Amino acid sequence: MAAGQDNLTAVLYGINDMRLEQRPISEPNDIQVLIQMEVVGICGSDVHYMTHGKIGPFVVEQPMVIGHEAAGTIVKCGKNVKHLQPGDRVAIEPGCPCRMCNFCKIGKYNLCPGMMFCATPPYDGNLCRFYLHDADFCFKLPCNMDFEEGALIEPLAVGVHACKRAHVKMGDLCVVFGCGPIGLVTMMAAKAMGAGKVLVTDILDMKLQKAKELGANYTIKVDPTWDDVRTAKEIQTMLKGAEPDCCFDCAGGEMIVRTALQSTAKAGKVVLVGLGKFEMNLPLTSALIKEVDIRGVFRYNNDYPTAIEMVRSGRINVKPLITHHYRLEETLQAFETAKTQKGNPVKILIHANPNWRPS
Repeated sequence: MAAGQDNLTAVLYGINDMRLEQRPISEPNDIQVLIQMEVVGICGSDVHYMTHGKIGPFVVEQPMVIGHEAAGTIVKCGKNVKHLQPGDRVAIEPGCPCRMCNFCKIGKYNLCPGMMFCATPPYDGNLCRFYLHDADFCFKLPCNMDFEEGALIEPLAVGVHACKRAHVKMGDLCVVFGCGPIGLVTMMAAKAMGAGKVLVTDILDMKLQKAKELGANYTIKVDPTWDDVRTAKEIQTMLKGAEPDCCFDCAGGEMIVRTALQSTAKAGKVVLVGLGKFEMNLPLTSALIKEVDIRGVFRYNNDYPTAIEMVRSGRINVKPLITHHYRLEETLQAFETAKTQKGNPVKILIHANPNWRPS
C-alpha cells in the first residue's frame, strides 16, 4: 500500500472478534472496478457471523472482511469495462457467479455453485475504504438517489425477488410474517408490485408501528405462546374470512410456516424468505389438498434494476428504514448496537468515506 493511502477495513477474526486494520488497495483486473466505498449497511447475517461464527454450512475459518449491503464511487476501471467510468456512483450487487454453469446460463445465477458472495466465507466483504468488484454487478445510481438508498438496494432486492417468486399481481392479498428489515422491504415490494392489501405480523409493537408507517394495511401482534391454529384464526378474523393469495415467512420459524400453510388460499403461494431450522414438522397435506406452492428464496437474481427503479420512481421510499449512522472507525460500536438492539435499530448504516459528515 502506497504511503498515505488509507484502506481501513473491518475484519472478522472469530466469534465477537472484529478488528479494524489497514489492508492493501489492489488494482482491478480487466473486468473489475475499484470502488471508493461510501455506505455499508449491517445485515442480520453479518451479526450472526460475528456472534456464532457460522451460518449453516458457511463457517468463518479465517479472517474475513465483513459487509455486503453497499454503495460507492468508481475510482478506476479495468480495461474491458465499458459501461462505467471513474466518478460513477453505484449500488453493488455483492455476489459474482461463474457465468459458465447451467444455473448462470438459464438466468438463475443466484444458485451458481461457484458464487463468490461478499462476507460469506471464504470471501471478503466490502466494509472498507476501497473495494474491488466485478463491473457487471455494479449498477449506476440515478441522479435522484443517494448512497444511503444505494446501499439499501441489497435488502430491497431480496424483497423484490420474494415477490417475483410469489408472482404478486394487482389486487393480491398478502401476509408477511416478521417485521425485520427483510419483512419490511418484502411488504413494500408487494405493495409496489400491485398487492391490494398486506397484513404483517410480529411480536413487537415497535416493529408493527414501523410497518404501519411504511404502508401495511393490517397488523397483528402475535403472542409467542400462540400455536399455528390460534395465529391462523387471528389472521382469518382480521381479514374477515378472506384468504391470502401469498404468504411470506420472513422470520424463519417453524410455527410461522405452519401458519402460512394453513392460512393461504387454494392455489396460493407460501414463500420462505427467512432462514429457519434445517428440519421442520409441517402440515404438508393441507398444502397438498389446496395445491399451495411452497417456494424458497435465496438472495436474488436480476432484481437490482427493478429495485433501483422502484426507489428512483418513488414507488418505494427506503429512507424510513434508516435509524442509525456510524463512521467506519465506529464499526465495533455499530455492531454492538445491532447485537443488543439498543435504541430499536431497523437499518444501521456505516459511512466508509472519511469525508462523510452527518446531515
